[in-house]
Amino acid sequence: MIVELRQYTLHPGRRDELIELFDREFVETQEETGMTVLGQFRDLNNPDRFVWLRAFPDMKTRASALEAFYGGPVWAEHSDQANATMITFDDVLLLRPAGPGFVLPATRPTEPASSRFLATLHFADQPFDPEPAPATFTTAYEQNTFPALPVRENEHVLVTFTRFDDQAALDEHLADAPAETHLVLAPTDRSRLR
Repeated sequence: MIVELRQYTLHPGRRDELIELFDREFVETQEETGMTVLGQFRDLNNPDRFVWLRAFPDMKTRASALEAFYGGPVWAEHSDQANATMITFDDVLLLRPAGPGFVLPATRPTEPASSRFLATLHFADQPFDPEPAPATFTTAYEQNTFPALPVRENEHVLVTFTRFDDQAALDEHLADAPAETHLVLAPTDRSRLR
């Protein structure tokens, strides 16, 4: 499996506009092409950042799915509206699972979630020797098969996701956590990751 961790920097005050459009128009339509939208999030430390994850069985499927979606009618109809919310969309890490990964619910939720996720990014000077752990990803050393959407290359990164039942549990953990690159994420209403 190949996973993209995508972080978009948005124009001030435009995040909820993008989330509403994304959740309404881009979830099922991307999945129809062969990818899986794993989760969409508000970054609680940055009101102008939208973070999301999508997965592909392999790089060949990634290329054909992205070509089908970005060359298709839904993106053609809504791309101007989506792009108008964004300053940058190229902070993307191409990852592969270093453990079992996420357990997704059978159906996509529609109600707000109280859960929080902490994504911890560990950067290194050389490739990681990954040890299996739940919801942990390492750099996928693959050629980008869809150059129209750049990904960050020459990065050696380990990303771990930890789920907390609520904000209080996350706050308690962060009070004792070492300083690292953290993304504090709140799932959108339609995020499969809860």
